[in-house]
Amino acid sequence: MDYKVEELSPVKRKIKVEVPTEEVNAALSATIALYRMQADVKGFRKGKVPSSVIESKFRKQVYGEATTDLINYQINEIMSGLSMQPMSRIDVDAQELVRDEDFSYSIEFEVAPKLDLPDYKGRKVEEVDVVVADEEVTEVEERILENNSEVKVIEDVRPGVDGEVVSVSFGAYQDGKIVDGIQAENFDLLLGQRQALPEFEELLKTLSSGESGETDITFPADFINENLAGQTVTMKAKVHAVKERVKPEMTDSVAQKAGFKDVETMRKGIRESYASQRKQMNKSAAQSELLNSIIAEIKEFPLPPSMVEDRIDRLLKDLEYRLDRQGKGFQSLGKTPEELRGGFREEAETSVKTEIFLLAVAAEEGLEISPEEIEATLSQLAVQSRQPLHELKKYYEDNNLIMPLKDRLLCDKASELIYDSADVKLIPAPTDGKPAKKAEAEKAEAKKEAAPAEGGIQFQDKAEAVEWAVANLGLKESTAKGYSLAKLQERADKFLAENA
Repeated sequence: MDYKVEELSPVKRKIKVEVPTEEVNAALSATIALYRMQADVKGFRKGKVPSSVIESKFRKQVYGEATTDLINYQINEIMSGLSMQPMSRIDVDAQELVRDEDFSYSIEFEVAPKLDLPDYKGRKVEEVDVVVADEEVTEVEERILENNSEVKVIEDVRPGVDGEVVSVSFGAYQDGKIVDGIQAENFDLLLGQRQALPEFEELLKTLSSGESGETDITFPADFINENLAGQTVTMKAKVHAVKERVKPEMTDSVAQKAGFKDVETMRKGIRESYASQRKQMNKSAAQSELLNSIIAEIKEFPLPPSMVEDRIDRLLKDLEYRLDRQGKGFQSLGKTPEELRGGFREEAETSVKTEIFLLAVAAEEGLEISPEEIEATLSQLAVQSRQPLHELKKYYEDNNLIMPLKDRLLCDKASELIYDSADVKLIPAPTDGKPAKKAEAEKAEAKKEAAPAEGGIQFQDKAEAVEWAVANLGLKESTAKGYSLAKLQERADKFLAENA
């Protein structure tokens, strides 16, 4: 076998292969020998059929398989000799073997470009320092207390308010008939948590225990049930009871129910968990920023088109999965397939650039991934996905996923090597995603704008109150939403009085 490599572009190669007659005949003979061992031919014992009979009777299969086997064997041999890793599928242009004749064919595939690597060690990078606010620990404590709350029926006969639970039976009607799937008996609904459509909650907030009511509701155009999306129905409901959630005091007993030894251990665990996750997140963000800055210095960086398209396919599949979990499809986005692909192209190109760069660094540094590391990663994936290790391993092998996994681990190693050598400077944690000083200045300005001239403020609805509390009280949006409108109004009045 002789071959010649042609460079069609910085990321595409073509290899022309010439196979002499002797190798052609040897390939055919090898395939015929396999058929002789397995074929059942009338008049001959198994394994004793003459080669000429096999070649005549199974000619189409024999020549087809011999051609495929020969090309596959030679491709592996050529790639090993060139130390070349295709970044796309290998396209083969070949006819079929002909006995006693030379054979020629060609293959085309994409490769990673040769990069002129900039200095990637000792670079300066800023990493956000880890800060866990007391309010965050308190917020988790509040959730633990909420989970341990007792629900008690309120004796006063009155409608429920945000933060309270109503026990309700309801149904949706169209043309006087119940709509399948939109009905329930004695259902407990926590008000003010957006667990139901706003119009339905507003209806329930007008009903005392024992009272019934109804209202027309139009479902959103992107409603999870496509048959009801945009449809108008009559919601009928009867409130059986209004209940309050009574939170306990934080004690060692409550902490133990949450899996901790005592309150002190719980608070320490919450803080450490936040710190650990935030450290990893901040480090990942700094690593990404560092890599992007290095890659931006590479002037010539052609990308293999199939890698980019493959990455776009993956991003689309991720989007489809997320939409599916919301009961939606691509059509809910109002974009054509071409527009969706175009929207992901820049992200895909950045991802491919990062992978190619890190693999080039791994090659430059002589980094390797051992079989033990592959096994350990598969074991971890098996635990996470709750699959038997041998089944997951077979899936990866059958679908040729071991090499992509190895490349990912190599990229991780290269990224860690670059970051470990970097000059990392810790900077103060931002407030609300902005540098601390700027955030404080904006918050002060927001307070000025929010405070009315007469020293008071009256919210029109809870959404307005939540927005004001986040901007002026420093509360997280999730925390602010946990308060009732009356409580938010009370806190606003107190804040304005103290800062008057």
